[in-house]
Amino acid sequence: MSERAGVPVAKGALNLSELVAIDVHTHAEVSAKGRSSISDELAGASASYFKVEGNRKPTIPEIAAYYRQRKMAAVIFPVDGEHATGLEPVPNEEVAESCAENADVLIPFASVDPWKGKGGAREVRRLVKDYGVRGFKFHPNYQAFFPDDLEVYVIYDAIQQIGAPALFPPG
Repeated sequence: MSERAGVPVAKGALNLSELVAIDVHTHAEVSAKGRSSISDELAGASASYFKVEGNRKPTIPEIAAYYRQRKMAAVIFPVDGEHATGLEPVPNEEVAESCAENADVLIPFASVDPWKGKGGAREVRRLVKDYGVRGFKFHPNYQAFFPDDLEVYVIYDAIQQIGAPALFPPG
């Protein structure tokens, strides 16, 4: 790993022998253009609940630097709840590309709006094949769906065929 202005800069892939932990639940909530994928109200409630001080909406490179400084890695993903919220998510492609630039600390997961049906299944296959996405994150409350809804199974089937994991928050 090299340094730029005293901050380690990514080179290569994860080196598990150098890591002290891997965070398996990290949200990408701000696009490279600075657009947030969550409302200010939700960001404020989240910051209050988690007692977050400072920047509640870091960019993906800022997240990478945070984990790099702590000798940790993170599974990172957006949450595509556009159907339910009307808010455009951070693009999965952007997350995957940022992870490729920070492969020493970031592991790319993606989020597909469960309301996309067959289009969502195609997106799953494309993201794994073309962008190296390693798994998928669903958030039933935020995405306004029930995990056992048969309409979502076409997306689950695509994920299963690829052999990727799918994350769901409990409760």
